[in-house]
Amino acid sequence: MFLPQKILEKKLMEILAEDIGQGDITTALIAPLGTEAEAAVIAKQQGIVAGVEETKTLWESLGLRAESSVNDGEEIEAKQVLMRVSGDVRTILSTERTALSILTRMSGIATVTRRLVEELRRVGLQTRIACTRKTAPGLLYFDKKAVSIGGGDTHRLHLDDMILIKDNHIAVAGGIEQAIRIAKKRASFTKKIEIEVTKAEDAPTAAKAGADIIMFDNFSPKQIEKACMLLKKAKLYGRILTEASGGITAENFLDFASTGVNIVSLGEITSNARTLNMSLEISRINRKASSSKLR
Repeated sequence: MFLPQKILEKKLMEILAEDIGQGDITTALIAPLGTEAEAAVIAKQQGIVAGVEETKTLWESLGLRAESSVNDGEEIEAKQVLMRVSGDVRTILSTERTALSILTRMSGIATVTRRLVEELRRVGLQTRIACTRKTAPGLLYFDKKAVSIGGGDTHRLHLDDMILIKDNHIAVAGGIEQAIRIAKKRASFTKKIEIEVTKAEDAPTAAKAGADIIMFDNFSPKQIEKACMLLKKAKLYGRILTEASGGITAENFLDFASTGVNIVSLGEITSNARTLNMSLEISRINRKASSSKLR
């Protein structure tokens, strides 16, 4: 995933502004004006690092000097130095929480995603792991990018990415076939159509109507197996993509991935994201500035 630097900077500045408010009062009172320092970001847990690019962009856009010793997607160990930042100490301290929040959250998401993908490969499955749109408000880009760095699929990023017909859309249209027919008639040829079904018997109906992807919503593994069997019987299996979603966790995802679906999506990858523990430690301070410069 890529964003032009100025757009990424704008997103980062909005997050920082929310944290700083009217200013970092503690730093303003304690850190002398004009003092320079160097600090290191140190991992406290093993995992997959993500958010290095975003953290470096944040610091450099504020006039700090940032260097990284790792790249996004690399495995890291506890006590490993990941990044160094130097420059105005007030700026370093005022951005500490924002920088660490981005880095630790993205790394936590990437770590969980990588473990799920590796577990699938370990048992010989090629099923794709995807997240959902259950991201933290304002952090969609960062959460989705972290999933991608971890080896997962971002699913749709925005509502305009694809046509996803859910139960309420079906109710408004009057049925599965009607909903797909309307979508195919009115949508651009560039947009795929995914439809959510709630019982196995609806899978062949959706496929025959022209859906590109069928989502088995809150199905049990046995119900998904039945739906896939019905698609095979109708000679439609393999002509469309199938996705299992709803009620899937890191504890049971292999049960769903083993049913024959192409994609397994887990909302908990981002909605229940656990951060990867890191800290920022001041390692050097240039004390030439006089304490009389506190303002």
